[in-house]
Amino acid sequence: MILLLKLLLAHLIGDFFLQPQSWVEDKETYKLKSPKLYLHIAIHLALLFLLVWDASLWKMILLIALSHFIIDALKLQFQQKSNRRFLFFIDQFLHIVVIFAAYYWYSETSFSLDMIVTEQSLLMFICLLFLTLPVSIFMKVIFLKWNIAKLTEGNKSLKDAGKYIGVLERVLVFVFVILDHWEAVGFLITAKSVFRFGDLTAAKQRKLTEYVLIGTLISFGIAILTGLIYLTVVQNLA
Repeated sequence: MILLLKLLLAHLIGDFFLQPQSWVEDKETYKLKSPKLYLHIAIHLALLFLLVWDASLWKMILLIALSHFIIDALKLQFQQKSNRRFLFFIDQFLHIVVIFAAYYWYSETSFSLDMIVTEQSLLMFICLLFLTLPVSIFMKVIFLKWNIAKLTEGNKSLKDAGKYIGVLERVLVFVFVILDHWEAVGFLITAKSVFRFGDLTAAKQRKLTEYVLIGTLISFGIAILTGLIYLTVVQNLA
């Protein structure tokens, strides 16, 4: 396990701490002709050797470094302004997959999907998935009773910001509930109240304040209920 942690540490240091923004911009501009791309890979290779410190694993280290170059090169070739964010996450995902695959291959550590896909982990995944888009759609249907577009007219905000905030708060509440940290749930409610309700009340936007309050209570309530259901089912599985 210590080897896997060293490989992940090398990736984090090399990709985020030892890669200045100027290097990223240079790679995006010149792509495969950018010297910063090859310097970036050389740093990764050096970090892997320094952290692993085991010459017998040189094949694994070279494989990870080579795959890092291929993944980065493909990303640069296909990257455009419209897909930049998407490719960033795909890039990071592939790097992590390669690290795990190389670790289990060269360390001869046994691996089975049964180690990950358990009843408890599958239930947690279902709960987290439910708290994202499905709940957002449920709440949207609930609020069809009111003309939300007219209600929020003139209140400019980032595109889809409310949806993302709702998803994040529900996931956080779910995590706090299953970890039995109810005080964190209270802190989250208080923090949101300070940032949202205070401004709305000051502006005397009573209807909008009520809309935000109802949405928050429903969102938190669903997350708490989902967390309690998860704990109940897990206890019965034990």
